[in-house]
Amino acid sequence: MILAVDVDYGEQGALVAGVLFKEWFEEKAEKILYTEINKVSEYKSGEFYRRELPCILSLIEEHKLKPSVIVIDGYVSLGEKSCPGLGKYLYDALNGETKIIGVAKKPYKDTPYNTNLLRGKSSKPLYVTTVGVELDVAKGYIKSMHGKNRIPSLLKLADTACRRKLTN
Repeated sequence: MILAVDVDYGEQGALVAGVLFKEWFEEKAEKILYTEINKVSEYKSGEFYRRELPCILSLIEEHKLKPSVIVIDGYVSLGEKSCPGLGKYLYDALNGETKIIGVAKKPYKDTPYNTNLLRGKSSKPLYVTTVGVELDVAKGYIKSMHGKNRIPSLLKLADTACRRKLTN
């Protein structure tokens, strides 16, 4: 099973959405899961993972998920030096047992050109980074995902789903 995750933040809490699907080319999700987080850490520049990682881990734990691959909205590694990003911290927290693919919409400083992926008719790339799977394979997965636009349908669904109104 493949899990695409995204997190949206309210004034104090967050809503994590997980979109489960079996094959990369799937048009529709097998299931959409949610986890509400009552309190999250404040955002600190350069330490995005400290805020986002506990939210994603809560979704995985609450729903007892064991995906083979997790696709995050963000980076696995940062810049030319491949400093750890959210995806690498998630990989480590899961004891290296789950492949992680990061799909970012904006470039990070010194993001290597080979992470660029054009989809659809867009001239604006996505930035794909990964751990546990070769970069070219990961880019192939993301390119093969359903949708004619820059953002694959199921990744857009994860983004939309997490933006549901928080109940607290």
